Amino acid sequence: MRYSLALFVILAFIWLANSGHYTGLLLSFGLVSVFTVVAISQRMGLIDHESQPIHLAGGLPRYYWWLFTKIVRSNIDVVRHVWRGPSTISPVSAWVPARLHTDMGKVLYANSITLTPGTVAVDIDGEEILVHALTAEGLEDLRRGEMERQVRDLEE
Repeated sequence: MRYSLALFVILAFIWLANSGHYTGLLLSFGLVSVFTVVAISQRMGLIDHESQPIHLAGGLPRYYWWLFTKIVRSNIDVVRHVWRGPSTISPVSAWVPARLHTDMGKVLYANSITLTPGTVAVDIDGEEILVHALTAEGLEDLRRGEMERQVRDLEE
């Protein structure tokens, strides 16, 4: 029930934010639309803890701030390598362990890797993620596990 309520609140917020019209008729159309979507989603069995990860809401601001600072630092590192020339760039690919509890955690980890400049998550296979990095140092940074720990803390 709480996941259905979370979906209702999110859809209502999106509808209100995108509508821009707040007359009674249009608000009632929006309400009917949101109720219909939630009812269809319930009937299809789409509403669960992974489709509505409300349990992550408490830790997301801290994680987003950490990820933002990581992205800025990685941007600076990539710019530094570009300015120094091709001799400082040594592309490498390797499997990095991803010992996370849920599939959502693995996907969040892979997306965070890709959002960080200089690294791209190419594939997820079981407990590992194939990562292509601009430099070996970028890959070693992932192997140290700080990003994995941040995601693990978020999903717990």
